[in-house]
Amino acid sequence: MPYVLVTNDDGVQAPGLRALFDAVRHLGRAVIVAPEQDRSAVSHALTMNRPLRARLLAEDIHAIDGTPTDCVTIGMNKLLPERPVLLVSGINPGGNLGDDISYSGTVSAAIEGTMYGIPSLAFSLVGEAPHDFTVAAGVAWRLAALALEFGLPPATLLNVNVPPLPAGEIRGLRFTRQGRRAYRNAIQDVQDPWGRPHYWIGGGQPYWDAGEDTDAEAVRQGYISVTPIQLDLTNHAGIRDLAERWRM
Repeated sequence: MPYVLVTNDDGVQAPGLRALFDAVRHLGRAVIVAPEQDRSAVSHALTMNRPLRARLLAEDIHAIDGTPTDCVTIGMNKLLPERPVLLVSGINPGGNLGDDISYSGTVSAAIEGTMYGIPSLAFSLVGEAPHDFTVAAGVAWRLAALALEFGLPPATLLNVNVPPLPAGEIRGLRFTRQGRRAYRNAIQDVQDPWGRPHYWIGGGQPYWDAGEDTDAEAVRQGYISVTPIQLDLTNHAGIRDLAERWRM
């Protein structure tokens, strides 16, 4: 039976991870390799300044005291007995839309899988707690099955965001571009008991790229957003523009 690598950034005990594991275990032998603790918003960090330890919590469930990227690379190279046919990451409790994907450990795990040449998908359930992952898990199963059947474009992963709606209210699926999502007032000033300032990064009000073809707009309208993300970050038009204008 082919192997499917399952990971996340919220930690090995996260309910969304279990929902994803249960959803894809019928597509192959699903193996969880996930962070021991919540490692949200660590992006594509790789731990190189200390040793990493793996614990087998149960059959096919491994916990790593590292980042999502650590989990993928250790899982691929040391824990799985053979190369997986698929990598799935999530289900994240909250969206990974627009510029958020630059910070996302969920998406970065799928990036790492794509770098290994494995078809990789990242799944997120948009909205606030409490989260019911039932619908998102069904979406994950269907899209994972399609990825196995048809494959993905070269050097490309899929970033999937599911709106927080009952299955009957979801309007369908849209293939979207990555929008722009940035935050205002996202750094909170706080004083400790001795009057010294410190800061919390988080919160704030996001503003959105309202383009009809964006991931955020699709979710806002009740669609599942599927965004193909490519590994090549080069601005190819920018190369030509710079070459024509810049002279040393």
